[in-house]
Amino acid sequence: MKNIPLALVTGAAHRLGRIFAMTLAQRGYAILLHYFRAKDVEQTEQEIKAFGVPVYLVQADLRDDPGISFLISSLDSIPHPLEVLVNSASIMMRSNLHSTSIVNWDAILALNLRAPFLLAQQLVGRMKEGGLIVNISDCGARKLWKEYAAYVVSKSALETLTRLQAKEYAPRIRVNAIAPGLVIPSDGITKNEWESLVKRTPLNHPVRQEDVAGALGFLIDNPSITGQILAVDSGYSLI
Repeated sequence: MKNIPLALVTGAAHRLGRIFAMTLAQRGYAILLHYFRAKDVEQTEQEIKAFGVPVYLVQADLRDDPGISFLISSLDSIPHPLEVLVNSASIMMRSNLHSTSIVNWDAILALNLRAPFLLAQQLVGRMKEGGLIVNISDCGARKLWKEYAAYVVSKSALETLTRLQAKEYAPRIRVNAIAPGLVIPSDGITKNEWESLVKRTPLNHPVRQEDVAGALGFLIDNPSITGQILAVDSGYSLI
């Protein structure tokens, strides 16, 4: 069991993080499942165990240094070599430049940008040669979504960070990003609003969960790709 490689997925209990954790478990990785709130974590844990791989749960608030330090220190007791890091934990908060408070601005950038920076910085030396870091961006990273100002700033900066990390950590570690489109409706969106958004995409359909999972598998399987932002968005970025 010690020879099984480890994948650390942040925000892995639900939504996209869960998809990435399940994809890696199917591929035989032991999973370090980071979560913030306990909702759905036990169900996700059981589903991962069904693939016959170990799963380790760590609760931490990655918006602050103690939470990041706690997550990193948890690796000391896990007997598997770290091979993949997926930075999926994220906050998407509706607020424009005029209404965004400094507290919310700092919280969004802390989780969406600062945490991926610090986790990579502190874990790259512990990763196996040939390892992979995948930052999860958004198809909106290059859009001017005025009502999600801090969010799009954080994701745009995350894509720049991805390219910088790819140059910095080569050739030992590859770094890429996935920019998903409309995959899972947020809690605050109505069915009609969701369908309206989907109809605007050139392909006229939402992104299937298996397509996002396939993007991660593609990056794992291709050792010649680094520093790239892989859009999986039904063409939303073309709008």
